[in-house]
Amino acid sequence: MKQLLILSGKGGTGKTTVAGAFIKLAKAKAYADCDVDAPNLHLIMRDLKEPVRKDFYGMDKAVIDQDRCTACGLCQEHCRFHAIDHDPLYHVNPYACEGCGVCERLCPEGAITLQSDLAGELMLYSGEPVFSTAELKMGSGTSGLLVTEVKKQLTHEAKDAEMAIIDGSPGIGCPVIASISGVDMTLVVAEPSISGISDMKRILETAKKFNVETALCVNKYDTNLKNTKSIEDFCQDHQIHFLGKIPYDPEAVKAINNVQSIVEVNCPSGAAVKKVFERTIKILLNES
Repeated sequence: MKQLLILSGKGGTGKTTVAGAFIKLAKAKAYADCDVDAPNLHLIMRDLKEPVRKDFYGMDKAVIDQDRCTACGLCQEHCRFHAIDHDPLYHVNPYACEGCGVCERLCPEGAITLQSDLAGELMLYSGEPVFSTAELKMGSGTSGLLVTEVKKQLTHEAKDAEMAIIDGSPGIGCPVIASISGVDMTLVVAEPSISGISDMKRILETAKKFNVETALCVNKYDTNLKNTKSIEDFCQDHQIHFLGKIPYDPEAVKAINNVQSIVEVNCPSGAAVKKVFERTIKILLNES
């Protein structure tokens, strides 16, 4: 299975809009949303049936049995993450606990145990197409692990699919790193703003460390032609495939509000994305 990952260095570039368009154009039989902090690819995917849902448990968290606790204070004294509060009973702040187990080991009364902590929910739309996604529980720090499970779900359920399109998450953190691992190609969607260019360079540098074939397109290119030219020059100087420019298009907003992809309506952004898609597929499939 060839895996195409669509990324952006920051939120709001139009990454998911491009991913949704690619899925429609490829008539993809397998795709995933790895933006587990704020998954929204399903919003433009019509005719989805109810998914199979499965709880996802991240790292274990410490829990104090109040009936056995003698308030000796050893747990609080030795917790390097300051995750144990005393007011007046001792209890663990699950958002601060890293599950290291020091408190469990030191407790003379055996009042502390490490227990599985619900960190999110996996969702799988099976059949044809296969759509794998998940949503992280607010405050959980296991986004990278959850992304890995989303990808495992996809590859296991869609073994016979020739290609999978993956909508990644913005930034360069754990979910992005987990998304990049094992893919065949990444397409970075950039925007021609100062922050957009800065974040674009960071995500390109991250992808480079994985030795993954990388290409780039610019969305809303006509909002700043000077910065768009700077992005094109950067790609040329660093031997990065520059695959095209997508204009700012009010029709794209209307399409998305109507639960449509931009390639399902006659609009300038949709026409531009089709060209970017064709060039991307040629690189992904090693076509001349």
